[in-house]
Amino acid sequence: MSEDVLLHRDAAFTTITMNRPRRRNALSRDFLLELTDAFREAGGTDARGVILAANGPVFSAGHDFADMAGASHADVRDLLQVCTELVRTIQSVPQVVVARVHGLATAAGCQLVASCDLAVAAESAGFAAPGGKGGWFCHTPLVAIARNVGRKRAAEMALTGEIFDARTAADWGLVNYAVPDEDLEKATHDLLQRATQGSPSSKALGKQGMYAQFDRPEQDAYTYAIEVMAASSQTPEAQEGMAAFLEKRPPTWPT
Repeated sequence: MSEDVLLHRDAAFTTITMNRPRRRNALSRDFLLELTDAFREAGGTDARGVILAANGPVFSAGHDFADMAGASHADVRDLLQVCTELVRTIQSVPQVVVARVHGLATAAGCQLVASCDLAVAAESAGFAAPGGKGGWFCHTPLVAIARNVGRKRAAEMALTGEIFDARTAADWGLVNYAVPDEDLEKATHDLLQRATQGSPSSKALGKQGMYAQFDRPEQDAYTYAIEVMAASSQTPEAQEGMAAFLEKRPPTWPT
């Protein structure tokens, strides 16, 4: 792994930092592959949570046009598939993943934020799907963005291409919180601590089940969730949680 992606473990949490400020953390094919490898590596550890952060003045400017200008149809499709594999990896690792956003997150950079489980943004951050005012529409970023903010707001972002501030992003559901810049690191850490309470294995199954039911019709979602919840009730973690509640004691999670 090159110095473009940094991994740092601090107690229960791992931070994956995009460290390509000279290119505004633009998502070249190699950079996407390195980020995917980093999430897989973190996902295979006993870390409780993962923070996606960035160095430099921009969180991520999206796809690197130096890779794409003049590229063949097949090469562009392959790059978009590599990006999709990254966001699927973020959602498939067992840990809770929080984006810590400063500066601009545009196009596929905004897609990254939308694809994390949770997100905290500095008040100076901005979010955009700028293809709507250019020559190449943000088709794939819109998949993730729309699933966070809903149709009309996603359409406004995509069709205008305008930059939306962090407070608007929080109001719309693209991020969980917009906080003063000086509080960004602490607010992200605090949210991750709150989101990683409880049994790690139960949390991992919960995250998997959450994404599996999100986009199903309501009846299908209940059918799926009933089976998962009934089966998971038989796990040692579930039984310990119930026993601890009834016995009015702190739970001890199986290792």
